[in-house]
Amino acid sequence: MPIEITAVDDPALGDYVGLTDVALRRRAEPAGGLFIAESEKVIRRALAAGYRPRSYLMARRWLADLADLVAAAEADGIPVYVSDPPVLEELTGFHLHRGALAAMHRLPLPPLADVLAGARRVVVLEDIVDHTNVGAIFRSAAALSVDAVLVTPRCADPLYRRAIRVSMGTVFQVPWTRIEPWPGGLATLRGLGFTTAALALAPQAVALDALAANAPERLAVLLGTEGDGLARRTLDGVDVLVRIPMAGGVDSLNVAAAAAVAAWALRAP
Repeated sequence: MPIEITAVDDPALGDYVGLTDVALRRRAEPAGGLFIAESEKVIRRALAAGYRPRSYLMARRWLADLADLVAAAEADGIPVYVSDPPVLEELTGFHLHRGALAAMHRLPLPPLADVLAGARRVVVLEDIVDHTNVGAIFRSAAALSVDAVLVTPRCADPLYRRAIRVSMGTVFQVPWTRIEPWPGGLATLRGLGFTTAALALAPQAVALDALAANAPERLAVLLGTEGDGLARRTLDGVDVLVRIPMAGGVDSLNVAAAAAVAAWALRAP
């Protein structure tokens, strides 16, 4: 049976209250930590990808809609906490209108070679710090047939709550892992047969449509951190610099928008 929660200081809810994403990541180490999945769609995508829930937290009115998840959780001995909206809002800091939250165990990140096996189009995120941008890039990657996403060591974690929410759960759909060391990983990509193309505002950069007209079989597109863009060492190490032609007096796009434009233009035939 679902477990009734009546007090916001109930210790059973420690995974949902007062813990930052960083703290959740370190919780339950060395097994890999936790993350919070939010909404029915996101939770179902995480489950389909093999992630295992540690507990659920939901408003009472969602018990019927999520009956199959509740039954599966009870069969596996996974607690399902329920309460009324005012208590949940005080607990989480927002109105829980998306159905449910789930505290879920992380999985070990797959080896780079496994993620890239058979991949033709890859996006590399260098030190992007905004979780909204990371989530939006994953959503575009899923929609526009990008085969994998690679994140550098200092890039924001794709499994932070906001990144997951903005991605609509596609972080569980698109294969991804961290590439390190960086920018030493450029040599690894090249050794695996990838041409590396950096989106950059540089005089010598070729137009995106020119690269698309003669795109290589395996292509890794690099996007840099908000504001500063890609590091000089990275730009010096790639095979080609690419720019998206701009109009209207605009010099560049937000990194998530640029990722979507590049993914569409360079999609594999």
